[in-house]
Amino acid sequence: MTFWYELGIAISLVLIFEGMLPFLAPRTWRKLILAVSAESDQNLRMSGLLLMATGLGLLYLVN
Repeated sequence: MTFWYELGIAISLVLIFEGMLPFLAPRTWRKLILAVSAESDQNLRMSGLLLMATGLGLLYLVN
């Protein structure tokens, strides 16, 4: 498999998972978005860092 093929699969899976909550529970998704928008920039940055580190660790374990 080529890099671009695998990248396409990865992006497709992200979009599928990202779309599940608004599709299944739109009211809950809206509340979540409002709660996240009220957070400070520092909290959002730390959350992003934690998500990236978790993803990197998971990728390391899978490979």
